Amino acid sequence: MKSKVYKVLHKICGKTMVNHVLTQVEKTKMDNIITIVGYGAHDVENELGDRTEYAIQHQQLGTGNAVLQAEDKLGQLDGTTMVVSGDTPLFKASTFKKLFKYHEAKKAAVTVLTSVAPDPTGYGRVIRNNAGGVERIVEQKDADKKEQAVHEINTGVYVFDNQLLFDALHRTNNKNAQGEYYLTDVIEILKNAGKTIAAYKMSNFYESMGVNNRVALAKATKVMQKEINNRYMEKGVSMIDPEHTYIDEGAKIGQDTVIEPDVKIDANTKIGSNCLIQSGSKIFNCTIHNHVRVTSSQLQDSEMFDDSNIGPFSHLRPNAKIGKHVHLGNFVEIKKAEIGEGTKVGHLTYVGNAKLGKNINVGCGVIFANYDGKNKHTTTVGDNSFIGSNSNLIAPVEIDRDSFIAAGSTITDKVNQYDMAIARSRQTNKPGYYKKLPYRGDN
Repeated sequence: MKSKVYKVLHKICGKTMVNHVLTQVEKTKMDNIITIVGYGAHDVENELGDRTEYAIQHQQLGTGNAVLQAEDKLGQLDGTTMVVSGDTPLFKASTFKKLFKYHEAKKAAVTVLTSVAPDPTGYGRVIRNNAGGVERIVEQKDADKKEQAVHEINTGVYVFDNQLLFDALHRTNNKNAQGEYYLTDVIEILKNAGKTIAAYKMSNFYESMGVNNRVALAKATKVMQKEINNRYMEKGVSMIDPEHTYIDEGAKIGQDTVIEPDVKIDANTKIGSNCLIQSGSKIFNCTIHNHVRVTSSQLQDSEMFDDSNIGPFSHLRPNAKIGKHVHLGNFVEIKKAEIGEGTKVGHLTYVGNAKLGKNINVGCGVIFANYDGKNKHTTTVGDNSFIGSNSNLIAPVEIDRDSFIAAGSTITDKVNQYDMAIARSRQTNKPGYYKKLPYRGDN
C-alpha cells in the first residue's frame, strides 16, 4: 500500500476493510471469531474492539502459519472453521452461508471458495483434474505458464473440518518461492490423505476482490459505492448521477430525497424524506429531518429540523441545532448554537455559542463574538428580534425578545424588550478635506 497505515485499516466507504469483513462474518453467527494479527496488531485491536478474539503471528511466515496461531483457541474443538482474509472487504454474508451449505452437502474436508477472474494475475490458481475435482491451488509465483493461464482463482476463503485443518497445518513446509507456509498446501495434504476436496464457484468475481495496493483500493471502493447507491435508489432515493455520489455504508436516507452529483454523506448521517441535497454538499454525523434543502454546504455533528434550508457555501460546525423553517443563506457559519423556528440568517454571518429564538431576522455581516482569548461565552437572542447588518454581539450578552439592533452596532450590554439599541459613533463630515489629499483621482 506504500503507507504508514496497516493495509486492512485502509477505508472503503467510511469503514476499514477489516471492519467490513468482520461485519459480514458476524452475520453468519459463528460460535468463535478469531482475528490473526501481526504487524499493526494494536491498531487492528483498537479498530475491532471486543467483537472478536485475537491471536498474534509474531513472524510473518505465511497464511498457513497465520492460521496455526489460532490453534490454542480452536485446535481441540469439533466443527467447521471458515478462514477469510482481512483485505477482502466486498464479501457478503450470503456468500459465506452458501459456501457452508455447499460444504455440508459435499461432506468435504475442505471447500474452497473460487471465482473466475477477467485478469487472474496475482491470484492463486485453482487447478482441477479431468473430472472437475480440485487437484491443488498454485500461488502466482509458483505457477508455470500453463497454470498461469487458468482464470479460476482462489478467493482466499476456505471452509475446513476443524480437526483436519490443524492436523494438516503441522505437516506443511516452506519449500516454495516465497519461503512461506501456505494455507493452500493443506488442500493437497488432505487430498493425498483421501479426503474430499470441494470448490464452490461464486458467480460475482468483484465480490471476491482482494486489495493489495491503492489501485485495487479504488476499484473496490467503486464496486461498493455502486452497490450502496443502487440499494438506496431501490428504496426510493433519487440520484442524479450515481457514479459521482459518495455515500458511506451505514447512512440512512428517506424516500423521495434527491441527491445531486458530488455529494458526500458519511456513515453516521440520517436524512429524512423529501430532502434535496445539492451538488458539492458534504454531510458528516448529522441528522437531517424531512423537507430540508442543503445547497453546496458542509455540515458536521449537527441537526436540521423539518423545512429548514442552508446554503450555498455555508457551514454547520459541531453542535449546531437548526429549527423548523429556518433559512440559512450563503456564507453563514453556525457553531454550538441553536436557531429557533422561522429565524432567518441571510448571509455572511457567524453565529457561535448562541441561542436564538423564533422568527428572528439576522442581517448581513453579523458576528456573534463568543471568544475572549481564553473562554467561550454565550449570546441569547429572544423571539421576533431584528439584528441589523454588520452588528457585533459581544458575549456574554442577552437580547430580549421583540427588540431591535441598529445596523453597524457593537452590543456589549443587555437589550430590553421593545428597545432599539444603537452603539456607533455619530457621523462627522470634514468639509473640503478631499482637496487636501495628495492623490484625488482627478488627473
